[in-house]
Amino acid sequence: MRYCAWITEMKSTLLILLLFLSCTGGDSSFQISTEDGHRFESAQANSLLANEGFSRCKDYLGAWLGYADTVSGLIPRNIESGIDYWNAKDAAADNYPFMVLTAFFVDQDMFRGRMSQMLVSEKRLTSRVRTMPDTYAFSKRGFLEDEIKMDEIVFGTSEYIKDGLLPLTEWLGKSAWSDRMIEMLYDLNREIVIAGEVKAREFGNAPKEEVNGELLQVLSRMYWMTGEEKFLDWAIKIGDYYLLGDHHPTRDLEYLRLRDHGCELVSGLCELYATTNFAMPEKKKTYQQPVHEMLDRILEVGRNVDGMFYDGINPKTGKIVQERIADTWGYTLNGYYTVFLIDGTQAYREATLKVFSNLDKYKNYDWESGSADGYADAIESALNLFNRIPDPNIAKWIDSEIQVMWGMQKGNGIIEGWHGDGNFARTTIMYNLWKSKGLYVEPWRQDLLLGAEQKGDSVLISITSDKPWTGSLFFDKMRFKENMKLPIDWPRINQFPEWFTVEKDHDYTLMDITERDMKVLSGEYLLHGVNLQVSAEKRLIVF
Repeated sequence: MRYCAWITEMKSTLLILLLFLSCTGGDSSFQISTEDGHRFESAQANSLLANEGFSRCKDYLGAWLGYADTVSGLIPRNIESGIDYWNAKDAAADNYPFMVLTAFFVDQDMFRGRMSQMLVSEKRLTSRVRTMPDTYAFSKRGFLEDEIKMDEIVFGTSEYIKDGLLPLTEWLGKSAWSDRMIEMLYDLNREIVIAGEVKAREFGNAPKEEVNGELLQVLSRMYWMTGEEKFLDWAIKIGDYYLLGDHHPTRDLEYLRLRDHGCELVSGLCELYATTNFAMPEKKKTYQQPVHEMLDRILEVGRNVDGMFYDGINPKTGKIVQERIADTWGYTLNGYYTVFLIDGTQAYREATLKVFSNLDKYKNYDWESGSADGYADAIESALNLFNRIPDPNIAKWIDSEIQVMWGMQKGNGIIEGWHGDGNFARTTIMYNLWKSKGLYVEPWRQDLLLGAEQKGDSVLISITSDKPWTGSLFFDKMRFKENMKLPIDWPRINQFPEWFTVEKDHDYTLMDITERDMKVLSGEYLLHGVNLQVSAEKRLIVF
């Protein structure tokens, strides 16, 4: 065993030496190859784009904070209609979490201070049914409605958890925000098991399929993250309702929405399917036929000639109910790709390839009546699937469309002045992390440019600064495994795709081309931040 370990160590040392010689030309000049020179140029170009993205997010954050209520500290739903109140399904779900995430990257003092305090205030002021929130009016210093409307509270809670706190947890891991999410989830279970079915109170007119789909996504991930069987048991009750009963999405429902506020059911059932594959294989077998039946029928009647999903269909008759193309096409394809990963069904992977082959037709496309929100969802759709199926043409499409979306931001930092502005920041941050391959710096500064390019298992990093900068460079980890504890990295709505990741128990070589220095560092050290000084330009290779 010691001999084998020695051989492994020698192989690793030899690989390091070979790469060292390839970068140095065999001497101490640290000359890089022409190919790597081009990669560094690409990394520098990426740094300009990521910097613009974070600068825009910072402007968005400052602009929205200017509209925050001076007493409670909470942000309004919108800055015109809805400026007098905070609500869960919009302000909390779509806007606030991405203000938090923006602060994480560009202003850690604000992240730890004002953003954290806003969470404390939200919980204290808006919790109405135990920890579940209700709409809070600034002028009343109390709830907007005197009467408790349970359907609104249930819907608002599910939106806040799935659209807001779950993406934060995907990036941050365990935090005060994940604690808030889990406590609300416990209390939500006291009100409903399956949305639309009576439990403690009537569910009312809340969007049934959306809530159930959101719960399926949340519960599937929370089962793995917490290890609590109750979350899987709850998800299975919803799964049985749709897959094993008389509520099958395509066999029994007369309307199936394939854009947001409906498409969550399809991807949610696919996430449950993936979870049972690993946690309860016998249960997975009972779901296999109805899941495939659902996905096959949607492919048959739910797409246009380019593979794009319609907004809404009658799956029983095959009639197109809403012909508009769904900007959230990738949200549904996430489910298809997940089932492909589980069962290897090529038609489900080809559904993504069909869209990719036609995506150039949708440049500067009017996804949602000219709203930046439509671009945000469409770009996220492409980014998440591009992470799984790299295609240079899709990369060009993403670069093109992000410029269209960014062009909608006003000079004062506001995008459109409604809660959907948060989705602008969400997708921009996803884009920025693609351009930096998951790396980020602290403290962030507007004149500091960070970009990266991958080369196999290595990453080439470009950092430039107008003025001397001292700080830390942080690397990404396998968050699907470390934060969420998922068995595989299946594609998920509002996740932040992983690019170059390090493992804490592995050693990595860091070559500083600029300083002509090379050192071996632990993954744990890289995750906790590499101390750097940048005076003008620094080029690094990590492998």
